[in-house]
Amino acid sequence: MLLGSPPSKSLSARERELLGLFQTLEESHQTTILAFAAFLVSRQTPVVAPTLPAPQLLPRPEQESVVKALKRLKASYPMLENEVLLHASTALMTEHIMQGRPAPEVIDDLEQLFANTYQQSILK
Repeated sequence: MLLGSPPSKSLSARERELLGLFQTLEESHQTTILAFAAFLVSRQTPVVAPTLPAPQLLPRPEQESVVKALKRLKASYPMLENEVLLHASTALMTEHIMQGRPAPEVIDDLEQLFANTYQQSILK
C-alpha cells in the first residue's frame, strides 16, 4: 500500500494509523518520513525465494511399465513433493490397472503431470 493512494477498507489498523498520522504532518515532515521509510527499505535484507533445481530427466525406455515410469519420474523430479502428485498419479495408475488404459498413454499423462507440477512450483 502506498501512502499516496486513497484509503481503503483493506488497510490494517496499523496502516490506517500511519496514514492518519502522515496526513496530519506538514509537507516537509511528510518528505522526511518518506525519505526515512525509503532508507529503512533499502537496509532490509531482500527475501529471495528459493529456486528449484532443474529436473534431471532420465530417458524413457521403449518398453516401460507405469510403475517404473513413476519411479523414473520421481527420480527425474526429486524436488517435487510426493503429496502434490499422489492423488493425480494414483488416479492415472487406477485407470491403467482397473480400466485397462494402455501404459504408453498413462505414462504420457504422468510425464505431463510431473512437468506441469514442476512449472507451477517455479511460478510460486
